Amino acid sequence: MSSFPLHTIETAPEGSRQQLSDIEKTWKFIPNLHRVLAQSPETLKAYDTLFGLFAKSTLSPTEQQIAYLSIIYINECEYCMAGHSVLAGMANVPADVINAVRENLPIADRRLEALRRFAQAVTVKRGKLGDAAVAEFLGAGFTGQNVLEVVLATATKVISNYVNHIAHTPNDDFMAKTAWMAPSRRKATA
Repeated sequence: MSSFPLHTIETAPEGSRQQLSDIEKTWKFIPNLHRVLAQSPETLKAYDTLFGLFAKSTLSPTEQQIAYLSIIYINECEYCMAGHSVLAGMANVPADVINAVRENLPIADRRLEALRRFAQAVTVKRGKLGDAAVAEFLGAGFTGQNVLEVVLATATKVISNYVNHIAHTPNDDFMAKTAWMAPSRRKATA
C-alpha cells in the first residue's frame, strides 16, 4: 500500500478539503500532484501559495514557463515536465523552445537562453553560482527582481519535484502527449 494516496476531496484530511475544492474550481479537475500533496495540508498550501505568487512575478508567462521547465529538467521530474510542457503551450511558448528546454539544448532567443541557463545554474549550484552568472543574467536584460523570482520558481519546484520523486506521482490524462523520460532513466534503459 502506498504511503501517498491520490486523495479526493472526500478522502483528504480535513485541512486540505477546501484547498482541493478551490483547485478543482480553478483547474476544472484536481491534478494528481495536488491529490498527493493533500496528505499534508501545510505542504499543499505552501505549494499552491508559491505557485500563485510566481504567477504574479514580473517575468512574462513565457519566461515563467521557461524558468520552470529549466529547473524541472535539472531535477528530472517527469511529472512536472509533462505538465509544464502543456502549460507552456497554453502560454504560447513556441514548440521548438519547449523542446529545446526538454532536451537541454540552447534556445535561439538570447534572452530566453540566458533565463534557461540561469535557472539551471541556480538549481545545480543551489544558489552558489557567483557574481559572473548573475551579471550575465542581468546583461541579458533581466533585473535583480527577476533574479529573486527565479529563486522563487526554484523553491516552488523543489516542493513539487521532490514530492513527485518520493511519491511516484502518476501523470494526469492531459499529459499523455507530453510524457517525458528523465535523462538518467534514458541512460539506464539504453
